[in-house]
Parts: sequence; structure tokens; C-alpha cells
Amino acid sequence: MTGTLLLTVGLAVLIGISLGLLGGGGSILAVPLLVYVADLPAKEAIATSLLVVGATSAVGVLPHARAHRVRWRTGLLFGVAGMTGAYAGGRLAAFVPAAVLLTGFAIMMLATATAMIRGRRAAEGRPVPHELPVLRVITDGVVVGLVTGLVGAGGGFLVVPALALLGGLPMPVAVGTSLVVIAMKSFAGLAGYLSSVQINWGLAVAVTAAAVVGSLLGGRLAGRIPADLLRQAFGWFVVVMGVFVLGQQLPDGLRGNPLLWTGAGLIIAAAVAVAVRRARQDRSAPGERAGRSPVGSAPRR
Repeated sequence: MTGTLLLTVGLAVLIGISLGLLGGGGSILAVPLLVYVADLPAKEAIATSLLVVGATSAVGVLPHARAHRVRWRTGLLFGVAGMTGAYAGGRLAAFVPAAVLLTGFAIMMLATATAMIRGRRAAEGRPVPHELPVLRVITDGVVVGLVTGLVGAGGGFLVVPALALLGGLPMPVAVGTSLVVIAMKSFAGLAGYLSSVQINWGLAVAVTAAAVVGSLLGGRLAGRIPADLLRQAFGWFVVVMGVFVLGQQLPDGLRGNPLLWTGAGLIIAAAVAVAVRRARQDRSAPGERAGRSPVGSAPRR
């Protein structure tokens, strides 16, 4: 038992690094860690993950705030709207089978990862908004919050795309702002779960402490990594974890089939190769276009 606890606490550092660096992914790591390593029941793991991710995000926002990578009005509005949905989702989760929750969790991860990897086509000359429209923030917040409460996801894997892809915020700013939202929604979702789930507080505190250390490290690294690389890394990280969680919900005969996991690994590797190739083409295209003159046109004098 001691070895399992040490392994769980050690891996919890990665939860914090993910939150501090990517503004999400904490629950994507926390739920599988608590279910498959700490051997907690699914609903107890989800509730514990909300506590761990909420506390870690609250601490992890500090380095981002010092670096001016937080949109406070957007984050607080999104958080308040998300808390409403998260509390409702936490109460509804008591009536949904654990396997259904984890399967929905994995599918949502894969859908979101696809959006992050594809990115957002920014219109040239469009100014980057300082704060997002209130109605959009509230609507997105309630929807993301509901998912947060249901599946125990802090919501960063949904909040970051909402802010970066839909809202147009720069990726580092979306990361910092998402931590404000995640902390608020996670605590609201936890409140909903506590009505029907008991938590191992000793384990939860140990995992949270380790994750907080990781979040401070991740926050320091976030401002030093290019935004496009950060977005791509976030997307592929979510793909891998989503495939793993989804695979764990398969029947025993399929779950232990090495051919299935080998095939999944090859598909992910091929997709990564295609994405890298496209990214290189996108980076080279502006330079190629800049060096060409329109056919049949003469330079103006």
C-alpha cells in the first residue's frame, strides 16, 4: 500500500505540471491515476480529482497572473457560469453509471483534442480581444461546467479551446485564464459530489500537495514555449489519454488484446506525423507567398 501511495503522489506532480503549463489536463491525468493506480472507485476518484485540480489550479494561477496572462473579467464570468453547471452536473452524476461517465469523458477528450490540433484560422488584421463578450462567456461557461460536474474534469481541456479557438485569446493567455475558471468550477462540482460520495482525505491532501508543486513549475515554463507548439502538445496529450481511458472501458477480451493497442498506437503516430508535416507547410507557406508576384501584374511605381 505504501508503494502505491508513493507512486500515486509522485505521478501527481505531472497533474500540476499539466495544469500550470497547459491550463488543463489535470483531471485527464487525475481520474485515470486515482482509478488505475490508487485503485479508487470511479465516482470517488472523480470527486477526489475535483478537489486536487481545484486546489492546484488556484495556486497555479499565481505565476500566470504575475506575468499578466490572465483575463480576469472573462475568467470570473466563465467561472461563475461554470459553477452553476458544475454543481448540477455533480448532482446528476449520482444517477449515471460510472462506466458511462468514463466513456463520455474519453469521447469528449478526443473531440476537444481534434479541435485543438486543427487550430483556429485567425483572420488577418483582426484585433485580439482583451475580454470576451459576456453572453458568449456565460453560455460556454454553463455548458462546460455541466460536463465538468458530470465527468470530474476540471474543464481545462474544454475551457482552453473555448478561449483560444472560439474567443481568439492567445494561447498563453487562454492557459492562464482557464486556471481561474477550473478552480471555481472544480470546487462547485466537488460540492455536488459530496452529497453522495465519501473522500479519502489523507490521500487527497497528499496528491494535492504534490500537484501544487508541479503547477508552480509548469507555470514558470508556460511563458517560454511558443503558443502553437503549446496548443499542439495539449491536443496530442489529450488524444493519448482519451484513447487510454476509452480502451479501459472495453470488454476484458478486447482490453487485453495487444493488436488493438498496437493499432491504436500506429494510428496516433501516423496522425502526429501528418500534423507535423502540415505545421511545417503552414510555416513555410507565408514565406513562399511573400516571395511571389501575382501572375501578369507589373510592379507599381
